[in-house]
Parts: sequence; C-alpha cells; structure tokens
Amino acid sequence: MDVAIIVEGKNDKSRLSRVLSPAVPVHCTFGTLNTDKIEKLRKEIGHRQVYLFTDPDSSGRRIRGVLRDVFPDAEHIYTRRGYAGVEGTPEEYLIQQLEKAGLEEYILYPEPTGDQWTKD
Repeated sequence: MDVAIIVEGKNDKSRLSRVLSPAVPVHCTFGTLNTDKIEKLRKEIGHRQVYLFTDPDSSGRRIRGVLRDVFPDAEHIYTRRGYAGVEGTPEEYLIQQLEKAGLEEYILYPEPTGDQWTKD
C-alpha cells in the first residue's frame, strides 16, 4: 500500500517521524490552504492513499473539512482533545492511532527497555 499523511505543521510532522518509517511521506498544510497549496498537495500525493491527521481544535477541524472535500477517500486519524494537538500527543497514543488506521507496517516501534529482563 502506498500511503501519505497530511498534518498541519512541521512540529506535527516531526512528531510523527519518530514513530513512522521514512517511506511514508508526511505533508504539511502550515495552517492555511489556498488553491495553489491544494494543487501542490494533490500533485505531491498523486495516487497514494491519504490519511488526514489534524489537531482537534477549530483550525484543525476547518483544515480537515477542506481536505475531506479535496481527498474524499481519505482515512481520518484523530488524537484526543486533552493533548496539545498532534505534536503534543504521546508516542504510545500515536502508535495506537496509526495501528487503528491499519498502518502497522510503517510504524517504528520503540526498542524494549530491557529492564524487565534483568536478572537479580
């Protein structure tokens, strides 16, 4: 499966890059969408399956609404309202949401700490 994820900003992209394979392109809207940006996104994404992962605030909902119209077949990934957007979402929860979206093959799982395997 060839996929792409759209987020709002570079901090969201950076946060996702910690848990996602570099093979998955993550595109930023940088908070605003105009005709030129939308066309650029369409070209960059091509025929990939799109995943929208925006913040649960008013700006994120507005951007998601616009992108929903541009990419009607997009899958939607959500974070909790209590977190400070995608960039403030704990890695464990990001991984859960990516798994829920069916993106397991692209997740970079953290190495076990090994503490549970030490001998006394």
